[in-house]
Amino acid sequence: MNGPAPGRPAAPLRQRPREDAGNELDTGKLFAARLHAARVRPYLATALFALHPVESRGVPTMAVDAYWRCYVSPAFVDRTPVEELAGVWVHEVSHLLRDHHGRSDRYAHRHQLSGPAERLRMNIAADCEINDDVFGDGLVRPEGAVLPGDLGLEDGELMEDYLRRFRLGPHTAHLAWLECGSGADGLHRPWDLGPDGARGLSAQERDAVRFRVAQGIVGRPGNAPAGWLRWAEEAFHPPQPWRQLLGAAVRAAASAPGTGEDYVYGRPARRSASVPGAVLPSLRRRPTRVVVVIDTSGSVSDAELGSALLEVAAISRAVGGRGDLVGVLPCDAAAGRVRPLCGGTEGVELLGGGGTDLRTGFTRALESRPRPDVVVILTDGQTPWPSRRPACRTVVGLFGRHHGRSSYDETDPEYRQDGPPAWARVVTIG
Repeated sequence: MNGPAPGRPAAPLRQRPREDAGNELDTGKLFAARLHAARVRPYLATALFALHPVESRGVPTMAVDAYWRCYVSPAFVDRTPVEELAGVWVHEVSHLLRDHHGRSDRYAHRHQLSGPAERLRMNIAADCEINDDVFGDGLVRPEGAVLPGDLGLEDGELMEDYLRRFRLGPHTAHLAWLECGSGADGLHRPWDLGPDGARGLSAQERDAVRFRVAQGIVGRPGNAPAGWLRWAEEAFHPPQPWRQLLGAAVRAAASAPGTGEDYVYGRPARRSASVPGAVLPSLRRRPTRVVVVIDTSGSVSDAELGSALLEVAAISRAVGGRGDLVGVLPCDAAAGRVRPLCGGTEGVELLGGGGTDLRTGFTRALESRPRPDVVVILTDGQTPWPSRRPACRTVVGLFGRHHGRSSYDETDPEYRQDGPPAWARVVTIG
């Protein structure tokens, strides 16, 4: 090798730009890492092999788009051990399975957020949701993977929860390099091939992959962490028009004229000045309170009770997410006690199994204090109904099955159950 010219200093060495790297993608190493990921996380195998790798010299490490393409940097594959690459495979496919791109878009629209900085924050929050329990048990945590504890946050929460608990600042400056692609935060990248690019999955194919993975997790729950179990349960109950209708019905009932309003003396009405010697109360808006009456009679299956708990969580979100404003009341022939949803649906006990008379549930709900503004009934419909309209808005959610005959009257061909009364807003669930 020739040295520098006499009297002239040697030129400093410069690192070759990533885009100019001439190395080709080592697909053998990349696929070996995917196979290792599938072996240690067999319930994710369907999703891992549904990802289509695309060589890209623009992406820093590995990134995904919403169409299940995985963009891979050849230099990153070269310098990363197979065991760590397996962890990256699992991490990236987790973004897609958990619909982080769609959830980020909805969060950004709901909170009027825009710009790369907010999308980076969503990427960090999505990573926290994934990384708190995905590594270990044969899967190596990749270098630089962010954990909730790194930001002073608790494990086990969702991306939306983390977004409410941290902002970008000096403590997140070391995460500015983070780049999991549009499949993590919904923001288009220059390397994305888009909906018309090659080897992308259709919406139906993406849903089929999620369903197969959820099926594998639910079928063998002992092999999956709690976060994946929660995801799988929700994957079997995806948002459907009926859930949107139920939420809309609850919100409409909660915002109806007169609902959540009461006269208070804490601030006298302005019209008191026109009535000398009298103090008139003013009309004030207060938070809307909802009581959910769940039919726990013998004609309601365990699956329907599980669905009812999911609806309770959806109802809580529909009225702002305050569990203290939502009460749950199990009822068969007798009504239980209204319990607030402060601790989430995990603490709700659905006791019952006898006959059905939801009129007792109406009575108990209206006797609770503070009095509810909206009563939601989740039932199979095999019950007598109040003869008079209650003094509050009423929404009835009917479990989606044949409502022609009661299980207690199958031998009676003349039996016909009464439908919900006309004064209730009825939504069929499922």
